[in-house]
Amino acid sequence: MNEDTTTLVERLQAVQSELKAPKGQTNKFGNYRYRSAEDILEALKPLLNTQKLALIITDEMVEVGGRVYVKSSAAVIDPMGAQISVTAYAREAEDKKGMDVAQISGSASSYARKYALNGLFCIDDTKDADATNTHGKSKPSASRLKASAPALDELI
Repeated sequence: MNEDTTTLVERLQAVQSELKAPKGQTNKFGNYRYRSAEDILEALKPLLNTQKLALIITDEMVEVGGRVYVKSSAAVIDPMGAQISVTAYAREAEDKKGMDVAQISGSASSYARKYALNGLFCIDDTKDADATNTHGKSKPSASRLKASAPALDELI
């Protein structure tokens, strides 16, 4: 019997280094590109198969301070049962224009799942639209930034 001795960490590292999950979606309102959880999963499935890893994603609703959050966990499991998991949270909006209650929960779930996958597979989103999007708001002026600098200095 030929036994594979590749560890879970080695398998996960191989997936992380090979994963290419381009931002295949466009937000027309904010005029930016992003990747969805589905985009990540599409890119992951062949790599997970090659490395003989299973991916399990679960959601749990949790209440913190009277607000409801979706707690999403993403775990990779190797053939021997070893696993590594990451958890991410997204808060449900109290209401969102044009969405019913189920859509609000689904939106929070998608967001939390995406960030659990980002954490587990080392997907760099530093230039993600969520970090740079102003949703039509202008950037702060230099004078506004200077005005806030003394307050920041007091915190340091």
